[in-house]
Amino acid sequence: MTYLKLGKKQANTGSSSAIKSKKLDESCSPSAPSESICTSEASGEASLESNAMHAKMNILVHNDSIDDLLECPICSNSMFPPIQQCPSGHTLCSACKSRVNNKCPICRKDIGNIRCLALEKLAVSLCLPCTYHQLGCEQMFPYYSKVVHESQCSYRPYSCPHPGQNCLFTGGISSLLSHLRDSHEVDLQNGCTFNHRYVKQDPCSVENVTWTLTLFSCFGQYFCLHFEAFPLGSQPVYMAFLRFLGDEEEARKFGYCLEVGGNGRKMTYQGVPRSIRTHHKTVRDSYDGLIVQRSLALYFSGGDQKELKLRVTGRIWKEI
Repeated sequence: MTYLKLGKKQANTGSSSAIKSKKLDESCSPSAPSESICTSEASGEASLESNAMHAKMNILVHNDSIDDLLECPICSNSMFPPIQQCPSGHTLCSACKSRVNNKCPICRKDIGNIRCLALEKLAVSLCLPCTYHQLGCEQMFPYYSKVVHESQCSYRPYSCPHPGQNCLFTGGISSLLSHLRDSHEVDLQNGCTFNHRYVKQDPCSVENVTWTLTLFSCFGQYFCLHFEAFPLGSQPVYMAFLRFLGDEEEARKFGYCLEVGGNGRKMTYQGVPRSIRTHHKTVRDSYDGLIVQRSLALYFSGGDQKELKLRVTGRIWKEI
């Protein structure tokens, strides 16, 4: 859904009707699309009356046909220069040109090297809402700045952090919590301290590596504790780390510590939770967590080589 932001000067007649006339903001003109970020103002009947007294006011005009003009018929993404067109005037993005073997997907004519300059100029003149505006983002951007913003928008959906399968679920934090508990049967615990015991029947096997995931609620936020066994070289290692259900900037406001031990020995780790924006394999492969080699893990378990029993304790705190 696209909104056009139009610009026009208000007539200054001094009459009451002129006072109520709308003066449109010219900040979205084609002359400076990359330097302006346009914001919309919600207005009811009363606010329109009030805003008419100001020097400038934003107007959004909904136009569905603009979406069709700027959407590539092949990949369905927004088109950016160079926008290609066939002799009949059908357009597509340059990235998809080779995908259709330089044949127009609509009329099958050779595309050649014709650019649709008119459509490129139209794109420059537009201010568009963020794709995630229905999730709460109220910002608008020039056409060519929109994609950059959306790749970092804090309102973009989160991917499921469950490590056991390639789950394609995405959503906000509340829907993500419901999904983890209902679809993956993940436990949710309250409090900033925890004490978990992990048992593996065949600790000497690299096959059938194991993992667990537990959710925690504290300080009005949610965290998930990962515990994984994965091969490192020819032997498995065991790793525990904490992730934050939110963005990286918020995650840095917290700290956590982990401790594992047995037979009078212990290992500790202190770190900062990683955002679930970062895939759990990325965190694991960076070794950003508590890592226990198999030989030491077996020693903590009693050293009988028959069963792995690790007790991991931890605490989460909020940085001042």
